[in-house]
Amino acid sequence: MTETPEIPSNVPTDREELRAWMREHEVYEVECIVPDQAGVAKGKVMPAVKFADVNSLFLPATIFLQTITGGYAEVDEPWLETENDMVLTPDMETVRLVPWAKEPSLQVIHDIFWQDGSPVEYAPRNVLKRVVEKYTEQGWQPVVAPELEFYLLQPNTDPDYPAEPPVGRSGRQGIGRQAYSISAVDEFEDLIEDIYDFAEAQRLEIDTIIHEAGAAQLEFNLDHGDPLMLADQVFLFKRTIREAAQRNGIYATFMAKPMESEPGSAMHLHQSVVDAKTGKNIFSDADGEPTEAFYGFIGGQQSYLGAAACFMAPYVNSYRRLIPGASAPINLEWGADNRSAGLRIPTSGPAARRVENRVAGVDANPYLAIAASLACGYLGMTQGLKPSDPVTASAYDREANLPYDLRDALERLEACEPLQEVLGENFTRLFAAVKRQEHGEFMRVISPWEREHLMLNV
Repeated sequence: MTETPEIPSNVPTDREELRAWMREHEVYEVECIVPDQAGVAKGKVMPAVKFADVNSLFLPATIFLQTITGGYAEVDEPWLETENDMVLTPDMETVRLVPWAKEPSLQVIHDIFWQDGSPVEYAPRNVLKRVVEKYTEQGWQPVVAPELEFYLLQPNTDPDYPAEPPVGRSGRQGIGRQAYSISAVDEFEDLIEDIYDFAEAQRLEIDTIIHEAGAAQLEFNLDHGDPLMLADQVFLFKRTIREAAQRNGIYATFMAKPMESEPGSAMHLHQSVVDAKTGKNIFSDADGEPTEAFYGFIGGQQSYLGAAACFMAPYVNSYRRLIPGASAPINLEWGADNRSAGLRIPTSGPAARRVENRVAGVDANPYLAIAASLACGYLGMTQGLKPSDPVTASAYDREANLPYDLRDALERLEACEPLQEVLGENFTRLFAAVKRQEHGEFMRVISPWEREHLMLNV
């Protein structure tokens, strides 16, 4: 494989400087990308010399109607009949190298507007910006830190066969129940080194790496910071990890539950809120004690995360993770340093007091999962909601109150007007239509379980 020539990662964000920099380093092409409803990169690739002279691009708005299978949802929207173009404008702060490309290349995340200059309300990046602006209006600044769990898999091109863990450097296939094992991480040392190299080239910071409980299941933790910046990083990290895995002859999957005998993969979201002027955590008072804002945030998570579950668990497979006995939350109880609860309060000092949302799966679109989770906390703080009493024992023994499946989750979203208002009513209507289309496609598939247990027995 041809390696990308060594070029510096500090890509200029000024247009004129970038033009000269691309000439100096003989940059071949630029990927102009946007995250769609699934968090998948869509867009256009163009020669670098053309990107340097183009201020905006166009894509049809129907990319936000597309399902994960490539189909399209049916919605009653005036722009759908004519497939109106949206305007893509580069966010120059997101210009980064594409370190796995054969020739020197750049990638740029774009913002999306209608042709009259207004933001496209269906774009996941704009949905997150909308929620963050709600915080800004209150003088608040949300802070998040995602944790990404994912599996490495043996390559398999036949979807009828179950997924299996890959063979590590020892020559043995990965096994489960190796949580926090350093030797289990070292089994895939070459892959992890590639991820580190790719991340450094893109100015993506990794906090820690651990091996999780599943067979060849890893977790990457990211530093805390601005929600949009962290959502961008998760978006780019998913792509980076997949590319690094393929370079090493294996797959990386962010499916919530890829193997029935192994635990699912989460995207835990650590959330706090600081005063925009002072930078102080509003979850703690001057004496270091929890504030009403802290309890309001938890109360909002408990009251609204059920309605927001389709953003945390957006596919039929997502709900296979959120069942009793699967090492994942089954309710929205909360507790101090209690990993059995859907809402955990990690051990920390007052300045770092935060709420960890353990419901979100790693299959979620990071922009939408973060937006929806913060929206729930915002509603709790502005409505003065109160949480239930904290759980000090196992929350797995409490009643399950998360949605049972995707249809249940969508019905809860469509019945929740406050959450729709914060996220945007047009967006939530379109998102629900996409997910209902996906669910309908899934219901037409006959599973191996049905063939095995029903074909000759009923």
